[in-house]
Amino acid sequence: MGCAGLALAVGLGPGRLALVVAAVLTGQLSIGWSNDLVDLERDRQTGRSDKPLTRDPGTARAARAACGAAVVATVLLSLACGWLAGLVHLVCVAAGWAYNLGLKSGVWSWLPYAVAFGGLPVFVSLAGGDLPPWWAPVVGALLGVGAHLLNVLPDLADDAATGVHGLPHRLGARRTPPVAVGLLVTASLLVAAAAPSPLRWILVVVAAALAVAALTTHGRTPFRAAIAIALVDVVALVWVL
Repeated sequence: MGCAGLALAVGLGPGRLALVVAAVLTGQLSIGWSNDLVDLERDRQTGRSDKPLTRDPGTARAARAACGAAVVATVLLSLACGWLAGLVHLVCVAAGWAYNLGLKSGVWSWLPYAVAFGGLPVFVSLAGGDLPPWWAPVVGALLGVGAHLLNVLPDLADDAATGVHGLPHRLGARRTPPVAVGLLVTASLLVAAAAPSPLRWILVVVAAALAVAALTTHGRTPFRAAIAIALVDVVALVWVL
């Protein structure tokens, strides 16, 4: 959805838009399937019965074949968007693979998210023939790192038990949410600075209100408020571009 919105925002025609969305989709499939394959033993150790590969070991072979096909499709579709745009997207996908293959377990776990999310608006804009404004990849990178911190929060204990000690694990359950909120609010301010009035002030007020909710409430509300900031930022980014 965010990719299609960006593609529409930069004025891609139907054919180029379909190529961009297909390239991003196959890239994400390759990352998701490779993650499940790499984490198979770890998921078994932690009792992740929600993962298909842990329930039926025979599906691993099919997952490997599907993952390989997705990689080939990603390369072809990415380069069909233009060689420079394609290379940018392949770097984004490679960042996702690097996370799966080891960076998730160390202090640099945030870097693949920064590269992948920051590179997406660059890829989409280059597919249309232009570079995005400087702040767009910065906003993307901030959103990516914030998303990484929030995404890992529910699995901190299981990850630590199986040797995963990325940035969120080092920050801990108490410090991770405020750091994530700070990154997301910074992204909001960057988009707001580029937005026309009154959207600029609406974005600032909404982000501030959600940040207060994320930092002062309990239970699931802080997580939901932080996710809401990220969603508002994505919509505003697409709107302003």
